[in-house]
Amino acid sequence: MGRPRDWEITLTEIERQSLTECVRSRSAPHGLVRRSRIVLASASGHSNTEIARELGVSVPCVCLWRNRFLAQGLVGLYGEQRPGRPRSHDDEAVAALLNRVLQSRPASGTHWTVRGASAATGIPKSTVQRYFRLFGVQPHRTRGFKLSNDPLFVEKVRDHRRAISQPARTRRGSLCR
Repeated sequence: MGRPRDWEITLTEIERQSLTECVRSRSAPHGLVRRSRIVLASASGHSNTEIARELGVSVPCVCLWRNRFLAQGLVGLYGEQRPGRPRSHDDEAVAALLNRVLQSRPASGTHWTVRGASAATGIPKSTVQRYFRLFGVQPHRTRGFKLSNDPLFVEKVRDHRRAISQPARTRRGSLCR
């Protein structure tokens, strides 16, 4: 004999269908599946103790998710924002960083580096590196062929082609293989 529940959970057909789909899903997060099971079992009339024992959670956990579902509905099962330090740079600053890196070239050099982008935008280099990784930006890689800025580039290419086209000879005069 436990505490009597103040409110019973009654589900609409849409809520029941949504919770059942979540429980059957193989790609849904485990926590969301467990919360959906708690709500479905509670709507079936099981006690909090039975639900906790069946799902391997604590009774206060069952009470928490029942109350959250009663207060907020299905949206309450998805959790809320986690605590922590707020972001230092808003979406406009991140968009400006990405536009600058993807649309322009630095004054000195052929491509943006993390430190160069950091100096140009005022965002710390570790944060720039995190944004590059998050958005998959690799400014050092280009899709096309880049011509060298070396003034002697053409002569070097010609010398290289000559070396490839002329077979090397050994002392006896036969071709190297």
